[in-house]
Amino acid sequence: MLERLFQLKAHNTNVRTEILAGVTTFLAMAYILFVNPSILGSTGMDKGAVFVATCLAAAIGSAVMGLIANYPIALAPGMGLNAFFTYTVVLHMGHTWQVALGAVFISAVCFFLLSIFKVREWIVNSIPLPLRSAIAAGIGLFLALIALQNAGIVVDNPATLVGLGDLKQPGAILAALGFILIVGLEALKVRGAVLIGILAVTVVSILFGFSPFGGLVSMPPSLAPTFLQLDIAGALDIGLVSVIFAFLFVDLFDNSGTLIGVAKRAGLMGKDGHMPKMGRALIADSTAAMAGSLLGTSTTTSYIESAAGVSAGGRTGLTAIVVAVLFLLALFFAPLAGSVPAYATAPALLFVAVLMASGLAEINWDDLTEAAPVVVTALAMPLTYSIANGIAFGFITWTAVKLVSGRARDLNPALIILSVLFVIKLGWFNA
Repeated sequence: MLERLFQLKAHNTNVRTEILAGVTTFLAMAYILFVNPSILGSTGMDKGAVFVATCLAAAIGSAVMGLIANYPIALAPGMGLNAFFTYTVVLHMGHTWQVALGAVFISAVCFFLLSIFKVREWIVNSIPLPLRSAIAAGIGLFLALIALQNAGIVVDNPATLVGLGDLKQPGAILAALGFILIVGLEALKVRGAVLIGILAVTVVSILFGFSPFGGLVSMPPSLAPTFLQLDIAGALDIGLVSVIFAFLFVDLFDNSGTLIGVAKRAGLMGKDGHMPKMGRALIADSTAAMAGSLLGTSTTTSYIESAAGVSAGGRTGLTAIVVAVLFLLALFFAPLAGSVPAYATAPALLFVAVLMASGLAEINWDDLTEAAPVVVTALAMPLTYSIANGIAFGFITWTAVKLVSGRARDLNPALIILSVLFVIKLGWFNA
C-alpha cells in the first residue's frame, strides 16, 4: 500500500529511511509547539487551545502535503506570520484575535484561488528577487526584536524608544545562554538543536525556581476556546485589506521559497528547472492555512526545516505523514508546553531571525537602486512593528527609485499597480 501511495522504489528510498527522515524533520521544527502558544497567547487566546490547534494544523497540513503532492515537506503555523498576527494586527492595530483569524482565513482562500487559477506564478515572477530577500530579512529582524523583548534584554525607553534591559535578571541570562547553545549545537549538526535549547532553558528555569512546572503529559486541552471563533465579517473591514494582503503575500513567497529550496535539495526539480506538482503543493498549503484558521491558529505554511529530513534521506510524502503522526502524539504533552516561559522561546526566535536575515547576502550592494529599497523594507518591519508596512515601504521605494534614476525598464505592471495601491493605503487610511 505504501509503495502504491508514495512510489518509494521510483524515488530510490524505503520505509525505514522515510520514517527516520520524518522523525528528523519533526525534531527540527517541534519548537513551534512551544513558541506558537507563547506568541498567540499574548493576544488573550487560550494557550492550551492554541497548542492543540498548532498540533492539529501541523498534522493536517503535513498529511495533506504528503498525500496530495507526495513531497517530504512538513507544515505548521509559520514563524513571522504568528508574530505579525499577535504584535501588529491585535496588539498594535487593536483588532480582536477573532478578526485576525478571519483575516488569516480570507488570505488562505485567496491563496487557494490563486493556486487553482495559476495566478501565483505571475505574482511571484513579477516581484524582484532583492525585494523577496528583503521581506524575509525584515521578518527576521522583526522576530529578533520580539525575542529580545521577551528575554528582557531590550526594553522600552521614553527618551530613546528602546534601551537595554536589566541583564542581571534570570530571563535575560538564560535566554542568552540558550541562544549560544542553539547556535553551537546547530553548528555541530545536532538534530533538534532548537528544541534542545528551549527545553534546556526551561529545565534550568524550573530547577532554580524561576518558573513553575505544570507537568509532562496529560489528555489534550479543550480546543473549544478557539475552534470556529474566527470573525470573517469583521476581517472584511476596508482597513484590514493590507493585513489580509500581508498574510497572503508573505505566505506566497515563504511557500515558494521553501518548496523550491527543499525540492532542489531532494533532487525533485524537473530538468527544466521547474518543480513538478507545484500546484498540488500550493493547494495543500492553502488548505492547511484554512484549516488552521478554523481551528484557531495563525497561517500554516511549509517549513524549511523539512530540509533536515531530506538530508536524512526523505524523498516522498511518507516523510510528511510521519511528521503528521508525531504532531498528533505531541497533543499529549500540553503541560510541558505550558511550562515553557517566554524567555525560553526567545532564543529560538532569535535563531530563526539569524536564518531569515541571511538572504541579505544575496543583495547587490553596489547597485543603490536595489540596496536602498532592501534596507528600507528590512528596517521598516521591526521599527513600525508591522510586516505589512515593511512590504508597503519596500514596494513604494523600489518603484520610485527606479523611476527617478531612469530605470523604468526594471519595473513591471504588477509592481507599479501594487506601489500605487500602497501609496493610497498609507496616505489615505492612516491620515
